[in-house]
Amino acid sequence: MVNIGNEWDKILESTFASDTYKVLRTFLAEEYRKETVYPDMYDIFNALKATSYSDVRVVIIGQDPYHNPGEAHGMSFSVKPGVKVPPSLQNIYKEINSDLGIPIPNNGYLAPWAKRGVLLLNSILTVRAHSPLSHKKKGWEFVTDNVIKALNKREEPVIFLLWGAPARAKKELITNTNHFVLEAPHPSPLSAYYGFFGCKHFSRANAILEKLGKEPIDWSIPNI
Repeated sequence: MVNIGNEWDKILESTFASDTYKVLRTFLAEEYRKETVYPDMYDIFNALKATSYSDVRVVIIGQDPYHNPGEAHGMSFSVKPGVKVPPSLQNIYKEINSDLGIPIPNNGYLAPWAKRGVLLLNSILTVRAHSPLSHKKKGWEFVTDNVIKALNKREEPVIFLLWGAPARAKKELITNTNHFVLEAPHPSPLSAYYGFFGCKHFSRANAILEKLGKEPIDWSIPNI
């Protein structure tokens, strides 16, 4: 069964023991056997492995993994070192540069953010090659909704960055007034100019953290 290796194992114990997850697991076993599926099966839960429950300060919700070879590695918007930076992430970097003056890095590997408390959570955690949303409504939404519900129960504030309609639909799960929700259009080239650019979510998130007496997020990514 799933072994994340931190607090998430206990928190999601009932989720992974559920009939919904068992059906999903059966579906995935067949998909990985017959099709090319991303990310690698050992990378599916990398976001949760990298950012334990108590360490989450900011959540960035993506849709489903990148569906081209070598890109997805289990963290929303992130790609492996050496892989060309996808257009949506290029726009995220442009906004960070405009907002905070941080230089645009030469890679799209966002694991440093995860280590600093940014949970890079996709709504759907697997995808068939070259077929976006091919694993939609197979059970992943149940799992990732339960991740958000668990964070919602926390007393310690969490800042949710919801970009685009699918991510913004998760807002109804965030009912605890201790938490903060910042919404904007998706950073995709199709929608970034309709309000993602100029949203200043990165400086706004840091201002919230500082007001709470907490250390701001270092949004820089080192060059590789």
